Amino acid sequence: MSRMCVLAAALTALQVGASVGLAQAQAQNIEIRRDVVYAIHDGVALSGDYYVPRGQGRYPVVVAVHGGGWQAGSRASHRHWGPYLAGHGIAVFAIDYRLSKPGQLTFPQAVHDVRAAMQFVKHNADDLKIDPERTAFMGESAGAHLVSLVGLAGDAPTFAAGYPNDPYASVSTRVKAVVATYGVYDLVAHWQHDQIARPRDQILEKFLGKAPLDDRRIYFDASPMSYATRGPDRPAFLLVWGTGDDVADPSQSEQFMTALKQARITTRKIAITDAPHFFMSDPLDDPSSPVYHVAPQVLRFLQSRLASRE
Repeated sequence: MSRMCVLAAALTALQVGASVGLAQAQAQNIEIRRDVVYAIHDGVALSGDYYVPRGQGRYPVVVAVHGGGWQAGSRASHRHWGPYLAGHGIAVFAIDYRLSKPGQLTFPQAVHDVRAAMQFVKHNADDLKIDPERTAFMGESAGAHLVSLVGLAGDAPTFAAGYPNDPYASVSTRVKAVVATYGVYDLVAHWQHDQIARPRDQILEKFLGKAPLDDRRIYFDASPMSYATRGPDRPAFLLVWGTGDDVADPSQSEQFMTALKQARITTRKIAITDAPHFFMSDPLDDPSSPVYHVAPQVLRFLQSRLASRE
């Protein structure tokens, strides 16, 4: 059989897997809890939607964080992923977090919100029917930035003491895996990219409160790339991006992947030729979307990394 035939067969299997997997998820008994409050930070009630298989199992769990340039978006972007993963035995907590607003600090507040969501699910493992030792993050765009940052540095002194009065403030944010899609990982590089790509919408200056010309340290502290270092208990990463992305430069993912591998952090990639930004919220059974091919690969990665506590 030629290489082209093998590739065609492999793609067909992925397509069938995505379609059948989604149908199975919809047909199975899945419990959905809406508007679950996971933290109250500075008077703001933060909530998410929780998807979990019915039954008495101790399921692995993924905290899913939406994109939107740190200034838009909602947990509804994971409305397809919740049933899909829960239908395959992986619980999903899709969250909202505080977004950029004029005159209101968002960093490190959004990081603290994502940290709190993971601490919440671990602290409430019995009620949520999850195994707190089999946890993962998943995020897209700005959400990919946040989950990568917390996945690598959630327990670092820079972020660990943000809300000491949370009832679960002492719970570790350590996870076994991170799925990050078309993210930004070096914020100075992304700021420079935006000077050409979107000069009228300075999203990073809104998020961080300053330009790197005024404070490079905050850009360093907020960049996941800064924490791609060797050490124990580092999560495995699956990086997903499209080579046609004009919102988040694909080189961000490529360079981050190199840094992770240099630090001996297990890293896998899905690079989709000519794919743009904004596809992870598409219906998973839509053959015209890149997510149709991505979904079964994400599922396999999570299943392999969350299969045991080791």
